[in-house]
Amino acid sequence: MEVEAEVDYEKGCCTPKRSEFRIPEAVAPPPAPKKKAFWVGKKNKKPPQPPKNGYFNPPDLELLFAVTPVQQAWA
Repeated sequence: MEVEAEVDYEKGCCTPKRSEFRIPEAVAPPPAPKKKAFWVGKKNKKPPQPPKNGYFNPPDLELLFAVTPVQQAWA
């Protein structure tokens, strides 16, 4: 049981045109994501508190930002 199909080699390839091969119509996109609520103005939320032990303060931090005079830098 062999089935012979006529193939037109001169015509070349073509895009299928039947409805089952069509890309479906675009649906409406989903809504944009909501922004996270900010704590300001909220009655139930308290503002963030500083650390109990204080912030880290390294003893040599000022040396990083020390500016040397121009004459001394080129000497």
